[in-house]
Amino acid sequence: MKRFLDTVADCLDHAWATQFAKAGLEFEPPGRVFWTEPGSSPCRDYPSAAGGFYCRASKSVYIGLSDVVEKWRHSPDSVVYASLLAHEYGHHVQGEAGILDYYHEQRRLESDPVERSFWTRRSELQANCLAGAFLGAVSVTYPLGDAEHRVLLEDAAATADREGSSDAERTHGSAQNSALWLERGLDYQTPGSCNTWAAEEDLLQ
Repeated sequence: MKRFLDTVADCLDHAWATQFAKAGLEFEPPGRVFWTEPGSSPCRDYPSAAGGFYCRASKSVYIGLSDVVEKWRHSPDSVVYASLLAHEYGHHVQGEAGILDYYHEQRRLESDPVERSFWTRRSELQANCLAGAFLGAVSVTYPLGDAEHRVLLEDAAATADREGSSDAERTHGSAQNSALWLERGLDYQTPGSCNTWAAEEDLLQ
């Protein structure tokens, strides 16, 4: 698992550094904490309920090597682990682009918990799309057949907000929209296709 995650992370480093260079922006790859023992980051302790997370304070991606396998029920499809890594990496991309600072400031200004969750959904759904854009762009070296494509969309739907969650608790979007933004990235393969900040509200529910 560590070899696999490091290989995908190497590719993510190259892909996003190339994109930032094209835009004339500086880019520093994130740190990697692929852990085997419980520990603590500046953002939270791990293991965590998510299986993986990004911490802007340390500019690092955290994934538990055995923990994540348990959480994904020993899925034989490597693409679910690649997608998780690419999603958390997407938050780093947001941070390097200044988007995370904007998001956190807008969320801080909201007094209504429902509105704060709405801002969080914009960030999470964009990370889904950025993950899809990466996976679609590297399909020559990491090919995705119909089965892998289906697994990706099913996983996106499964990791969305649970049905029945209150509006204040909904931070990752509906199953439909979670899969929609991932597929949008897969289809368009460009960061510009992932602008959740200007999207219609029904695509962010």
